[in-house]
Amino acid sequence: MTDSVPPGGAVLDADELDARWADAWQPGEVAERLAGVSVPWCVVAGWALDLFRGGQSRPHGDLEIAVPVAGFAEIRDRFPEYVFDAVGSGRVWVGAGAEALAATHQTWLRDPVSGQFLFDVFRESHEGGTWICRRDGSLRLPYDTIIERTADGIPYLVPELVLLFKAKAARPKDHADFDGVLPLLSRERRDVLTGWLTRVHPGHLWLAKLSRQ
Repeated sequence: MTDSVPPGGAVLDADELDARWADAWQPGEVAERLAGVSVPWCVVAGWALDLFRGGQSRPHGDLEIAVPVAGFAEIRDRFPEYVFDAVGSGRVWVGAGAEALAATHQTWLRDPVSGQFLFDVFRESHEGGTWICRRDGSLRLPYDTIIERTADGIPYLVPELVLLFKAKAARPKDHADFDGVLPLLSRERRDVLTGWLTRVHPGHLWLAKLSRQ
């Protein structure tokens, strides 16, 4: 992803976005469509934490998955009847071409008939089978260590990484997610999250809670 976005792109207001995400898919629907792909992928963000918990804890306004950027074409090919729009800096590039894709890391799957958005794909940096954190390029981990699966095989990002990404904005729902998941984390997971937060967000208020566990 580059540091600037291409010209153009539409700005959607909050109410329109909420309405157009009202029919977002659930993790099982995406997993069914992606069965058998060779590229590593996983559910991320709030849904990933609920997959880790084993049940839905709150409403979700959308569904996000992550894939290595070089594998995006294989994901895209599983949805020929839909359109992928690139998203960045508060703008949406409809049916994004190579320039918009190269300048962004988010891609929304859209139903061209209804205009509804169905799920969001994060196209992540990587080197082969090694994932690279977009918040800290020195944080690099093999994909097979950061993806876990539910009992029925849905892949999700490990909770300690989900919480690392949630720490930046730390909205009310992010704090609630942290408080809800923290008691379920093993000592090893808490120690790993503590190290990553200290490295990426030094002084973060969650560090004090982690130290008390």
